[in-house]
This record gives sequence, structure tokens and C-alpha cells, in this order.
Amino acid sequence: MRSSPSPLLCASLLLSFCCSATLQAEASRADNIDSLLQQHHYNPAELAQPAYQAIRQETATLDAQIPDPIEFSRAFNQLWQQGPFSHVRLAKRQQSAEELAAFLDGMNVGGQGAILTWQDNIAILTVNTMMGQDTIRQIDEAYEKLSDAQALVIDLRHNEGGAFAVRPLVAHLLEQPLAAGAFASRQWFLQQQRAPESQDWLALPAWQGWSIRSFWQDVQKQSLTKVEFQPASPRFDRQVYVLTSRQTASAAELAAAAMAMLPNVTLVGETTAGKMLSQTLFDLDQYAQLFLPIADYFSLNLGRIEGQGVTPDIHTSAENAMADALKLATRH
Repeated sequence: MRSSPSPLLCASLLLSFCCSATLQAEASRADNIDSLLQQHHYNPAELAQPAYQAIRQETATLDAQIPDPIEFSRAFNQLWQQGPFSHVRLAKRQQSAEELAAFLDGMNVGGQGAILTWQDNIAILTVNTMMGQDTIRQIDEAYEKLSDAQALVIDLRHNEGGAFAVRPLVAHLLEQPLAAGAFASRQWFLQQQRAPESQDWLALPAWQGWSIRSFWQDVQKQSLTKVEFQPASPRFDRQVYVLTSRQTASAAELAAAAMAMLPNVTLVGETTAGKMLSQTLFDLDQYAQLFLPIADYFSLNLGRIEGQGVTPDIHTSAENAMADALKLATRH
């Protein structure tokens, strides 16, 4: 799932944890980054491709040219905006990777994670992140208030992912469990050297829990980790419009793909970012932590989302998506 420490996920939609790697003191930053990717990236075959080899060389050039750790991180992150896969990022180290993982499990984002407003009798639930215990509560509370709503608009246009707020967002729309997809880890790709298909994971038990730290650990131990949503009460069974944009990423893409499977849901807007991997973090050195992807996500209905995105049912600009959805909702 794409994240910074606040939307971390994937989405966070989504989400594996490893202890800090021991790196040789004499190794360069570029070598240490490559070493961590070689050890933990979900699909080692991708690191042999020319696209990764090119960016690896560019990282070495930056390392030689920029001694300051803050400036190096900034240049590295800018470089990876066009990287061959998502969820690679350097962040300033303020606590250890293990301490940060523990913090994320209980964090609140500050009250603006999910906001319920109304346009006449049409409810608008704007979900800005999939991160935060308070976001989870706000989504649950919003669904409690929808008994008189004619329709629901779920706005994910500015949602870059996170973690478990994806669960209640989808769960309150369900009449029965929904098998949405699966994360494929390094183990899977080393053993199978192919993308997983639905028959590979549908019979598996679904992952249970609410801990980002536990998810990070489990998704690396297992070849495939099944994502299944369980129904939650109250259920909203009227028309739902989900707004997407090119900024909609990670766990928000997982949510959009899952909701698109429901007959009363229509996606409106732009194709999403196509940045749907699960990441974790490692202590790079005393200055920085490296976020890198440790699992690839495959949706039951769409297949791989990374590099593809989720295509809406009704294509329109992000700026026009709300107005178009409200027009459609008014007609029903």
C-alpha cells in the first residue's frame, strides 16, 4: 500500500516488518540502498531489469555528488518519482524502524482522516487517508449516520493510501464476505516466478488483525496473504459513487478495486496512480530510513494494480468528478 509515515500501508491500503539491517560501515549509501533492496524486494527479477540498473547507477552518482544526508534524501526521492516500481523512499530517521512501526499501530492523524458532509440528502464521505485509529472511528461513525441518505459519495481523490481504514470503508457496504485479492511476497516469486492467479489464494485463510507491524511480519513469512473483507453493521445498500484521481494510490486503490466489485458501486473520475505495493522500512544509517516494497498486490477482479491503476466506470477529470457524481446520485 504507498505511504509516507502518514499514509503508510498499503495501502495501505496496505503493509511487513523487518528488523533493522546491519550494514557495513564502509559501504556507500548507494550500496546500502541496493543491498537492502536485493535482500528484501518482493521480486528479485525486477532488480535485474535495465530500468532498475539505470536508477541504481543514478543513485550512485547522487551519492558521490551530494554529501549532505538531507539533500541526498531529497534528490533520491525525486529520482524515484520516475522509478520502475513504487514505494521506495528515504525519510529522516527520528526513531528506529522498530519504534516507528510500533508507533504507527496506535497513531491518530489528527481528526481530518474522514469527514462526512451532505448535499441535500446525498451523503459525501471524504476519506483523506487510510491511516490512523481516528480515521477508522470516523468512518464507522459516518456509516451510523447514513440511514436517511439517498446515495453515498466516497471521495478518494486525495487519498494516497495508508493502512487499515480501508477495512470499515468497504465492510459497511457488504452483505457477505468479499475476497478482494492477495499480496505476493518474495517467497512467492522466488518459488513460482510468475504472477499469482485467483486459484492460488482463494482457498487460503484471510489475514486477520489490526497491527501494521504484524502485517509487515506476516506478509513476508507467507508466499501469499489473502485480503478478505467481512461485513460490518450498519450496512449501506443504496447507490455509492467512488471518486478517484491520479493521486489515489496504494491502500486507496485496494479499496477502489474492492468496491468496484459491488453491484451498487460506480467509480467516477480518473484512473488511479498505479502504486499498489506493500512496503516496510529499514534503518539505512544514523540519518535516514529506507522504505521499500516487500509484497505485490493482485486484485480478484483487476489483477495487478501496480503500474496499471484502477480504471473508473465513468471517466471525467478529478475536478469534475464530484459534480458528475452528484448529478448521477440525484437521478436515482
